[in-house]
Amino acid sequence: MPLLTHPLARRALRPLAALVDQRVRSQTRATRTEIGALRTELDALKKQSTAVGMLLDRTGRGAHRMPSEGQISTLVAQVAEVSGSSHARRAVTSAFRTVVALEALGVGRMAGGTSNVCGKLATIPLLAPPASPDVLEIGTLYGLFATSLTRMLHREGIEARLTIVDPLIGSQLQPDAAREAADPTGTPVREDVVRANLALASAPANSNYRIQKGFSQDADVRKAVSDRRYGVVVVDGDHSREGVLADLQWVEEIVADGGVVVLDDYGDTAWPGVGEALDEHLASGGSRLELLGRVATSAFLRARPAVSR
Repeated sequence: MPLLTHPLARRALRPLAALVDQRVRSQTRATRTEIGALRTELDALKKQSTAVGMLLDRTGRGAHRMPSEGQISTLVAQVAEVSGSSHARRAVTSAFRTVVALEALGVGRMAGGTSNVCGKLATIPLLAPPASPDVLEIGTLYGLFATSLTRMLHREGIEARLTIVDPLIGSQLQPDAAREAADPTGTPVREDVVRANLALASAPANSNYRIQKGFSQDADVRKAVSDRRYGVVVVDGDHSREGVLADLQWVEEIVADGGVVVLDDYGDTAWPGVGEALDEHLASGGSRLELLGRVATSAFLRARPAVSR
């Protein structure tokens, strides 16, 4: 007879079996308690994620505002390389918070992905624009990026005087009509919308900003806003090769010595004309603009002193 089936052996093992059974039941209860706690925590996270998703997802915006740690680390490294600053992460963090806050409060949206938008907002102040407080934005959409840039510059002690050039005729325009579609926000691209958003920067009406309606290639528009030299110029208008070339040639004339020029969507495969235009402009020789580098899909340039004639 096998040992474990002997009546005496079974009798002797009963206390041990009872102890094992007790411990198994105890462990099972503990496991069930842990599982219950995990389920409660998961339910809480789901509720939180719903609220966070409503704030940061792409609905009504076109691009989500939920970057991964890897995306942020890459962005910080790019900002640090172009700006030479050790405060890149702080600047990127401030930029992200500004974007989320102003898109939540503002009308419409900012154009572009999170890395590109935050990269521009973080890098421009770190490049220490010259003393000129004048900022020119060619192409504004709803004015929320201009509002954010004003806030970011103010953090560095620069009280910007903003000039915006945009046709503001109800929709965003590009030469390639196939790209045009209803804006995901459903908001019309109009001057009153831009002014409402600029008010979020606490800019006194008609003092720290001006809006020039029209295209940047129009002679009357250029004449109206060429009355000063700009410490910062953001080029985000006509994305065709010809349009970008024309804007860069004009920027050469109106940017201040040492001024920062940002060309949006450089390196973006959706807009090949932008990269072609800048490369051609710089290769032609004699340009005042020196390429500092790229952050996400924006090129950053510095203006050399103008040559006296």
